[in-house]
Amino acid sequence: MAELSRDGEELVLTLTTAEKAESLHGDIRMPFSSVQEVAVVEDIIHAVHGMKLPGSRWPGRFAIGTFVHDGGKKTFAVVHHDTARGVRVRLADGAFSELLVGCADPEAIAASITKES
Repeated sequence: MAELSRDGEELVLTLTTAEKAESLHGDIRMPFSSVQEVAVVEDIIHAVHGMKLPGSRWPGRFAIGTFVHDGGKKTFAVVHHDTARGVRVRLADGAFSELLVGCADPEAIAASITKES
């Protein structure tokens, strides 16, 4: 399962080998200064919108990869069927406008990435 973490002044989304293959993407690193908001999402799979480009998706079950919506905005999602809840990270600049990551304890993940390093 993907891991969202903070490494100094960077936000890091570490993908498993399978997730890298499904999304056709590697791990994502970005300056933490681009983070605008971190929020817990109760129904993370239904927060994923847009056309997958590239990635894997089974509506209502899983979404892994890049999703384009709203005139070119890009979301990177890693949501599995067994993670009903997750974390949304809204971003100011960079390749993606947001990250959606399913996880068992989104409150703990949100707190760990927003605490001062």
